[in-house]
Amino acid sequence: MTETPRRATRVLLVDGLGRVLLFHGADPAEPDRPYWFTPGGGLDEGEEPRVAAARELMEETGLAIDPAALGEPVHREVARFSFDGVRYRQEQEFFLLRVDSFEVSTAGFDEIERDIIDKHHWWTVAELAGTDEVYYPLDLIDVLRRVSRHEVL
Repeated sequence: MTETPRRATRVLLVDGLGRVLLFHGADPAEPDRPYWFTPGGGLDEGEEPRVAAARELMEETGLAIDPAALGEPVHREVARFSFDGVRYRQEQEFFLLRVDSFEVSTAGFDEIERDIIDKHHWWTVAELAGTDEVYYPLDLIDVLRRVSRHEVL
């Protein structure tokens, strides 16, 4: 199957209690296989990754930030997945943003997000380690432990 190339940014939004924000949803083509994932999404044509991450954060959580607040990426990966019948090869960068506390607003969701995302939750590393639920990236616990020690790529 042909893969559609895509660039994306993701945000590890971590609160003052060390919890990371994840959204819960499912591929429309596989609604019975839900998973958790970080805020973020694809880059618009010519868009800088940090700018895209800040834009996605605003659209998906209501949190407005200066893109410079994101610093450098703390993780990079290539994700291969299908979504709504299309196979993607997505190069993505993860940025870390720490907030004391924050009330998530999903008012900026687009139509697809409103259709596929049904909830959000602030997860501790212990909760992630103890769950049977699927979350992405698969190495999220390792990434969170690494950034908690203030290491970057």
